[in-house]
Amino acid sequence: MFLIIHDGRRTVIFATPAAAVIDSVKKAQEESASEVISRATKLCEQHMIKAEMMVISGNPKEMIVDASEDNNADLLVVGSRGLGQIKRAFLGSVSDYCVHHAKCPVLIVRPPKSSHK
Repeated sequence: MFLIIHDGRRTVIFATPAAAVIDSVKKAQEESASEVISRATKLCEQHMIKAEMMVISGNPKEMIVDASEDNNADLLVVGSRGLGQIKRAFLGSVSDYCVHHAKCPVLIVRPPKSSHK
């Protein structure tokens, strides 16, 4: 497996065994998921909210909708990154997908407005 990084001025090529890269990425994802679950658990406990946590892999759009259906969710709450129309058109919007495919109501939470405007 090759990783090619080009920053406009130079190109760097890393040659690494594919398995090593995949294992490294999986490990980083697992560590990140563990940290998020830990923070979310603490917040729920502080506010006496009963919550069930799970880590699932796959296409986020589909996995979130599937999990909401599998768990008979009454409400699906998703965040919005606040992408502009052009970025959203190219990258797709998880929240938009959820609104159109989830069987339960969907609440989209926007990021706070920046005070630097």
